[in-house]
Amino acid sequence: QVQLVESGGGTVQPDGSLTLSCAASGPNVDYYAIGWFRQAPGKGREGVSCISSEDGSTFYADSVKGRFTISRDNAKNMVYLQLNNLKPEDSAVYYCAADLLVSTSHCWLGVNPSWGQGTQVTVSS
Repeated sequence: QVQLVESGGGTVQPDGSLTLSCAASGPNVDYYAIGWFRQAPGKGREGVSCISSEDGSTFYADSVKGRFTISRDNAKNMVYLQLNNLKPEDSAVYYCAADLLVSTSHCWLGVNPSWGQGTQVTVSS
């Protein structure tokens, strides 16, 4: 199973930016679609952005389209999420996950997804 470690969270003011990183390790990391989910207090988990392994297809939740950008560096086994124009409603714990089904219209969990420990993003003035 893939192991995932997130980093890059923090506290920023509205309209600020952050870059989240997800370091993946384990067998056949290149074969896995990887994505970012978030969960705010009292709310359910939300798929934010995901990227496939085969063709680089990307999914973005409507709430982040045009503001967030996902990318992956297979040589380094890293996936990044650039967060721009942050809003208070983006505050949440952001989790990296592997073993997903990704297209431009959806990001679904696979049979046995791996999860990182999460990184906190807080947007506040």
